[in-house]
Amino acid sequence: MTASTKTPIVLIHGLWMTPKSWDTWAQRFRDAGHEVIVPGWPGIDDRDVEDIRENPEALKGVGLKQIVDHYEGIIRTLPGKPIIIGHSFGGVITQMLADRGLGAAYVGVAPGQTAGITTLPLSTLRTGFPILANPFGRNGAKPLSKSHFHFTFGNDLPRAESDRLWQEYAVNSYNRVFFEGVSSVLDEKGGVTHVDYSRIDRAPLLVITGEIDHVVPPAIGRAIVKKYRSGGSPAVVEYREYPGRTHRLVSQDGWEQIADETLEWATAHQIPQSAAASAE
Repeated sequence: MTASTKTPIVLIHGLWMTPKSWDTWAQRFRDAGHEVIVPGWPGIDDRDVEDIRENPEALKGVGLKQIVDHYEGIIRTLPGKPIIIGHSFGGVITQMLADRGLGAAYVGVAPGQTAGITTLPLSTLRTGFPILANPFGRNGAKPLSKSHFHFTFGNDLPRAESDRLWQEYAVNSYNRVFFEGVSSVLDEKGGVTHVDYSRIDRAPLLVITGEIDHVVPPAIGRAIVKKYRSGGSPAVVEYREYPGRTHRLVSQDGWEQIADETLEWATAHQIPQSAAASAE
């Protein structure tokens, strides 16, 4: 298969991150001959980390539906359905895009849970506490402290190394996104993150987790897969768990293995473009 005929890939970053967090996988997939599109969330776009920290106003009040609509608009400009891969809250967005039938295959890398998935380990609750503790800040854009970054992203690293990564990657939160995600947990039908788990024409979905992830522990990944499988749909849903991996699956030492195995799975399971077009 030539580079021009390979399925394009859309990478969706998570909360507290920018498209820069995908630099590793994006380049590896490009080297494999794929066109890779890595858009930022509305308000982030192609801005650099320092600029966002200094001027976070554009992040305030932005909600999940606006973000998902933003990605749908980008995806619909492509000549065919892409492989869609999302990390963390980007994994929630990926599932919502899957519910709209926009991809040829989907991968949630440490994905957050969609509406009705009630598994919430204590470490997950702790990751959201700095935002959720202030309901009056629902539409704010709270900075991520270095200490909280160490807990959420750098828990395999000495603090100094974690702080270095914070400086390179971390930006403010979209507080509204976090509140919408949490409020949807107990509202399967009406939550913002609602998806149809029984959808029969959904393209294959792979869920990946890391063994020592504080944000999306394996219990959440397994609960997501169980929810889809219990929906009665014949659509493929698979699960992989990587030992010794944190929430930083896309850049932690050894990320190449996960990237390669993810690409191999997605290209092997993707719906052919002819079938994808007829499923619209």
